[in-house]
Amino acid sequence: MSTIPRRPLSSVLAALPALLAAVLFAAVPTASARTEAAPTATLTEITSFGTNPSNLQMYLYVPDNVTAHPAVVVAVHYCTGSGPAMYNGTEWARLADTYGFVVIYPSVTRSSKCFDVSSPQALKRGGGSDPVGIKSMIDWTVNTYSADTGRIYATGISSGAMMTNVLLGDYPDVFAAGAAFSGVPFGCFATTDGSEWNSACSGGTVTHTPQQWGDLVRAAYPGYTGPRPRMQVWHGTADDVLRYPNFGEEIKQWTNVLGVSQTPAATDTPVSGWTRTRYGATGDRAPVEAISLQGVGHNLYTTGMAARALTFFGLDGSGPAPQPQPGACKVTATTNAWSTGLTASLTITNTGATAVNGWQLAFTLPTGQTITNGWGATYSPSSGAVTGTNVTYNGAIAPNASVSIGYQANHGGNSAAPGAFTLNGKACTAG
Repeated sequence: MSTIPRRPLSSVLAALPALLAAVLFAAVPTASARTEAAPTATLTEITSFGTNPSNLQMYLYVPDNVTAHPAVVVAVHYCTGSGPAMYNGTEWARLADTYGFVVIYPSVTRSSKCFDVSSPQALKRGGGSDPVGIKSMIDWTVNTYSADTGRIYATGISSGAMMTNVLLGDYPDVFAAGAAFSGVPFGCFATTDGSEWNSACSGGTVTHTPQQWGDLVRAAYPGYTGPRPRMQVWHGTADDVLRYPNFGEEIKQWTNVLGVSQTPAATDTPVSGWTRTRYGATGDRAPVEAISLQGVGHNLYTTGMAARALTFFGLDGSGPAPQPQPGACKVTATTNAWSTGLTASLTITNTGATAVNGWQLAFTLPTGQTITNGWGATYSPSSGAVTGTNVTYNGAIAPNASVSIGYQANHGGNSAAPGAFTLNGKACTAG
């Protein structure tokens, strides 16, 4: 049986066809198909999982340490993507290894590789199309692993973010929470002519009152009076594919659905350039949480964001303490620049009480920077969301000890140092 091996973590570009180079995930191999419980620690395609009107594929990741009655995360890909690409390009499988939950990766087979978030069938509970197939995947997983039906979550990027909105609207009794990266409100993309694309919505010109947006969600499951899933939404202010006004419309919709005020209960800046607002409560598990990224385009998803969504879901055991929760680390970064190049020095300090044995430091290079060589770590990829992995001589960091690493890079005018870091998936404080 051939399986897909785990590959080093890289960020996913949450892009539609015009924005995502096809070569990025072209080399992803095909997972083997199984109809019984999946092997652990590898991605497996599950066939014959139930009603599947739109011929979706189901991929499943089960960690070696899967818990009894595990939680389930449904990770939904972007247009042009696939389940295996979502597996290889996000941290969800690695987080599952840590916390013992199961990950479902739905995969579109239609030519656009976009999820149906626009048809009348998709926008109604049990109406048909992709949401029904995804619900069948969840049912199969619950039955096979005795999963906890009170801990089922959805997350997605771009088209997958739109599907996250749709899933929470169609199946409020199934999901506990969702996290949508660069999406639009439930029903915003609705069409009646068979088209998958709604230019008015993507352009940010579809606006409704909170009540009207909420009514669209409630109409997906008429008569339902039970609890509704919490929602976390992310959007870049410079998004030119699904424009930024959609962010505010999502907030209007989900605050109305959840019956909380549109006035934030808390506002903070967890990362430079980010504005986080929470509605209905101030803690990690507020009914609605919204993160706006200043100057960031459609491809906002990067390393560390899944861990923040996990905290919002409540699957990291962090409890109600304010998020983000810095890990036991501090990173100090400085650069020395000239006309077209720079050198960067990074000092990683273990501020915890236990030793770090083996590390990966994740950060995002400012736009226009490309690493040409480095020391103290191996860096991949050379631009965008980068992960630096320890070399043989510096993998152990004792409590209160530090290691120094660095790199040389070209730049196009912006010679700044990265502003945020995660060490082994946990956010570090900035020095």
